[in-house]
Amino acid sequence: MQKLKIYQADAFTDRLFGGNPAAVVPLQTWLPDDILQKIAAENNLAETAYYLPDFSLRWFTPGTEVKLCGHATLAAAHIIFTETEYAKNSISFSTKSGILTVEKSENGYRMDFPADQIERVKNPPAGIAEGLGVRVKEVWKGDTDYMVVLENEAAVRDLKPDFRALNTYAARGTIVTASGDETDFISRCFYPQAGIDEDPTTGSAHTTMTPYWANRLGKNRLTARQISRRVGHLVCELKGERVLLSGGAVTYLRGEIFIP
Repeated sequence: MQKLKIYQADAFTDRLFGGNPAAVVPLQTWLPDDILQKIAAENNLAETAYYLPDFSLRWFTPGTEVKLCGHATLAAAHIIFTETEYAKNSISFSTKSGILTVEKSENGYRMDFPADQIERVKNPPAGIAEGLGVRVKEVWKGDTDYMVVLENEAAVRDLKPDFRALNTYAARGTIVTASGDETDFISRCFYPQAGIDEDPTTGSAHTTMTPYWANRLGKNRLTARQISRRVGHLVCELKGERVLLSGGAVTYLRGEIFIP
């Protein structure tokens, strides 16, 4: 029986039970992928992050490995900064999306991610309108997600999605966004294809939304709120082909897990 350390942190928040929880498991070497997937399924959180001593980093939902995850990257960096003897002010993770740097900042931490490349979709999958239960006029597609733009914050807040319909087309999931009442833009994010009906706060989705809202609002530094029940807060900055995402994190759990 092998014993591993495990941590859980709430990301994109400055208080417990806010933002998005992620598990973080430090490893010395990679375990078999099926074991990594089983641990993530057992944790039953939106993401479980695994990292090696060289800061190679991978992310698993309860159902699959993903190419990019913001909140679990933030959680992993927070755990390294606060629970280990790491003394530098920045960490560079090696991932399937390239090198991702996290540094301490005035807003807690700032992450440097690649900006998503989005295109307007003329004929979106029928499951989007059916799943959201609203008339869809503006739909965009990024690398992995569809992004639907609605008229205002209330329209996004009032959504009552049909997750079975949202699970009928090929994508990681669906982002729904609008301009915010008290912040530059707001969002909700639905990922039934990845085993997560509604993700509380999705860092990677903001690499899709930030270029759109920066262009629409005519500014590169924006405030954002993901209006799930837990609520997450971010500061987003478009910098060329990169997006800088800033937010806080708090530790919820330290423990041990046992695997065969």
